[in-house]
Amino acid sequence: MVKIGNIELPDFPLLLAPMEDVSDPPFRAVCKEYGADLMYTEFISSEGLIRDAAKSVQKLDIFEYERPIGIQLFGSDVETMRQCAEITTAANPDLIDINYGCPVKNVACRGAGAALLQDIPKMVAMTSAVVKATHLPVTVKTRLGWDDSTKNVEEVAERLQDIGIQALTIHGRTRAQMYKGDADWTLIGKIKDNPRIKIPIFGNGDIDSPEKALAYRDRYGVDGVMIGRAAIGYPWIFREIKHFWATGTHLACPTIEERLKACLQHFRHSITWKGEKLGLFEMRRHYAPYFKGITDFKPYRMRLVEAPTPAEVEAILEEVQEVFGEHLVLNP
Repeated sequence: MVKIGNIELPDFPLLLAPMEDVSDPPFRAVCKEYGADLMYTEFISSEGLIRDAAKSVQKLDIFEYERPIGIQLFGSDVETMRQCAEITTAANPDLIDINYGCPVKNVACRGAGAALLQDIPKMVAMTSAVVKATHLPVTVKTRLGWDDSTKNVEEVAERLQDIGIQALTIHGRTRAQMYKGDADWTLIGKIKDNPRIKIPIFGNGDIDSPEKALAYRDRYGVDGVMIGRAAIGYPWIFREIKHFWATGTHLACPTIEERLKACLQHFRHSITWKGEKLGLFEMRRHYAPYFKGITDFKPYRMRLVEAPTPAEVEAILEEVQEVFGEHLVLNP
């Protein structure tokens, strides 16, 4: 068993990464159904939350079936982050996570996300303020460092543990790498081997198969793994990893029926949570991943993207069921 404060997770838990414009409640619902053990909201701007910006406030929405779930915050001002920790606590998540890893320009170049890797004292002060502002467990997600010459995550791990964080997730790239190149888990393994480190250490980066998840567990000793891009359109990755770990064998790839079921569930949650107009629009990015690799599917994907109403989307999905049936033909 892995514990984060009073949260009990199974051995080697699988975490769903907080992904902007992806990890919303509709997406989380399907990932939970297929085996995610701990999930996080999209990251929420502390400045936006203080201003009561509608988009930031909506991201506080969580549902009982998602638990355990963490709300992730990012920001550049210590006092603003402290206030946001209080607001977030009132939303009643299971934990609060701080983002010190986002590499994108409009976050990092404003002094938030991965930018805090260049100012460890400020990172420590900000984290301490959040820890003191809430009774909830506080966790952190970060990267190896700002660039290859400043890989300081070992220092970060010790100092943040010392001020009270209760788990640390490390993405195996620097900010300079963005999402390019291979993730390097060497320092993640060193932190896990550090006798001073008592909190759970989760690894993130390039986990896209059951074999890799288990190989990285064995090689680097992490307490669990966080999965991001590999779950987009493929929530089955969580159950596939668990099955492989338990049996050493692979599950069959999802059938057309399973793909349709997950896509339809995601779609209906999207319409319910976001409303018809926005729900239709934002689902468009998910059709290609759900049906990736299926021969002759492109015309149906184009129709789904162009469909003007929920009823028409559901009709097209019914037609897909009739045309493809149980046959799943993947492009080589």
